[in-house]
Amino acid sequence: MCAAIESQWSAVHSGPLSGWGRYPVVNAKSVRPESWAAVDNFVKNAKSDALIARGMGRSYGDAAINDNGYTVLLERFDRFLSFDDKTGELNLESGVTLDEIINTFAHRGWFPAVVPGTKFVTVGGAIAADIHGKNHHRDGSFCNFVKSFTVIIASGEKVDCSRDQNSDLFWATVGGMGLTGIICDVRLSLKPIESVYVHKTEIKAKNLHHVMSLFDEHEKNYQYSVAWIDCLARGNDLGRSILMLGNNVHKNDERLKQLDNPLATRQKKQIQVPIDSPDWLLNSFTMGTFNSLFYAKQMSDRHEGIADFESYFFPLDAIGSWNRLYGKRGFIQHQTVFPEETSQQALKTLLTMSSEHGWGSFLAVLKRFGPQEGLLSFPKPGYTLTLDIAVKDGLFEFLRELESVVLNYGGRIYLAKDASLSQEAFQQMYPRFDEWQKIKSKYDPKNVFSSHLSQRLKIT
Repeated sequence: MCAAIESQWSAVHSGPLSGWGRYPVVNAKSVRPESWAAVDNFVKNAKSDALIARGMGRSYGDAAINDNGYTVLLERFDRFLSFDDKTGELNLESGVTLDEIINTFAHRGWFPAVVPGTKFVTVGGAIAADIHGKNHHRDGSFCNFVKSFTVIIASGEKVDCSRDQNSDLFWATVGGMGLTGIICDVRLSLKPIESVYVHKTEIKAKNLHHVMSLFDEHEKNYQYSVAWIDCLARGNDLGRSILMLGNNVHKNDERLKQLDNPLATRQKKQIQVPIDSPDWLLNSFTMGTFNSLFYAKQMSDRHEGIADFESYFFPLDAIGSWNRLYGKRGFIQHQTVFPEETSQQALKTLLTMSSEHGWGSFLAVLKRFGPQEGLLSFPKPGYTLTLDIAVKDGLFEFLRELESVVLNYGGRIYLAKDASLSQEAFQQMYPRFDEWQKIKSKYDPKNVFSSHLSQRLKIT
């Protein structure tokens, strides 16, 4: 791209950039536009230069970085445009974060219908990754509540998309990892709430079979469900877990009577991780000890109580820069989903491999997905397992073994977390890729929108 185009931007910064997992790190040119007109003009003049949009940078791997072009930073496009207090319909720019939505609308009785494990993601990023939460078994993904959005395509044109208007671009952008264009403004539906509290029920499970039977038994009665799982347990304890179920608390609940306003959110002080953890700190012994203590701390088989939204949905947001706990080499968050019919055997295989090879995780999470639309959306009916694994020698050989297991059991790996998937495995895991590719070529024939992820997977 010529210097004349670059000069129209307030800043062009060259330097190291990564996703939240801090792996890989690339030397990237980052640009920060001041107006949508500047974005339009930059895209029009990009020609064959690669562009990828970036919000808060909370995708874990290489989806929002680009070492072969430009990374377009959109966090300044954070305005609310309109809101209907009767229906909960919100129009906003794509750089608005879930945190800003919650802080603005929760006290008015409205909340995002689907939230992931952090509130520090932009709406544009939520659409591009088609994020999911603890309520997927009931409500599906984030994009189930997106009415429409506008996309700047490779020509610089703004295209309005919905399920009825330019629906091909709508479905290619949902879960499309930013590769169809830059999302500008969005119209979505918030859900009504009566308090910012969740009634939670925690149940201890002896092993993988037990926790899956608990999902079957209880999930239909709860809006939210997720299980912490000990990925280093072995033998009869393999997959021992704590299932955490939840329902929104109504304003007339007895436990809220002492509160002046059950919709009032409270800002909590964030604890900062000041330095990178040393590599030797994360090993099978320390993680095994942590997991054993975490499982044992719940003395009874069942515990009930209430928790505020912050504690229930976003516990890790209380720890600033928690990604530094995995050391300066970073970590991989490996998330897979398997069909219902293969889930138990597939999960047993993955957990056995993790335990035997010593690739454990403090934060292993098990959830159940319901039905899902989308060409490249990650969820499908079945169970999903998330493992956080520190980058160390031998990790990528192990991830290749896991990839084979995922393919063997008909599963797929989440692109928003991925940093190692092979091109061949990707195309097998996402059977609608060819359909998506045709739409991508229609709106971006010169492959202007490209990322480290798409280049690795040879998505053109």
